[in-house]
Amino acid sequence: MSKNREIEAKTLLNKKVYDQITSAFPVRSDFIQENYYFDTADNLLKKHQISLRIRIYATHAEQTMKVPDPNPVQKIFHEAIEINDNLSHEQAQKLVAQKQFKFTGNIGTYLDKHFTTEQRDLRLFTWSKTHRILLNGPQNCELTLDATSYPDGYQDWELEIENTDPNLIQKIQSQLEQKYHFKQTAANTNQSKIARASAHSK
Repeated sequence: MSKNREIEAKTLLNKKVYDQITSAFPVRSDFIQENYYFDTADNLLKKHQISLRIRIYATHAEQTMKVPDPNPVQKIFHEAIEINDNLSHEQAQKLVAQKQFKFTGNIGTYLDKHFTTEQRDLRLFTWSKTHRILLNGPQNCELTLDATSYPDGYQDWELEIENTDPNLIQKIQSQLEQKYHFKQTAANTNQSKIARASAHSK
């Protein structure tokens, strides 16, 4: 299990800019992840600005929950506390197949504390599949480039810059915008994958 503060700038890109950036920097890691999202029928977690998912990789898996940070350190970028519990690949596949079950581990403990009875109504409601490339960006700042597909066949491309230093995030974001001719707007900034998966579910 891990629990950490996440500060990140998230920007949806067009395919041309995505390709330019992925070709410009050394690759640290390159992998596929399947994302399975959980909430109640009346969007209980969404109303509390919480996201809950199981991520399945080639050989392992994890369950992750992002919750609001009660003591944010900045106001410019998206910030949350992320809780992770490791799962075996087999265990995750079985849970996803069930579609509805009681979460255990540290995420289960959080749900027991904050949503004692409501958590029984949590169920799998949508999914996405992401090709994730981690790049060694400017000033050794990691860049995450995601190409994601959704249940209805829709695809999008996204840049994430995550770092503990918001000033560095802002500096790198500005450098990339200037060099690759894109700009953060209300329409392309901090658009959650869960919301996009919901909008493009069958």
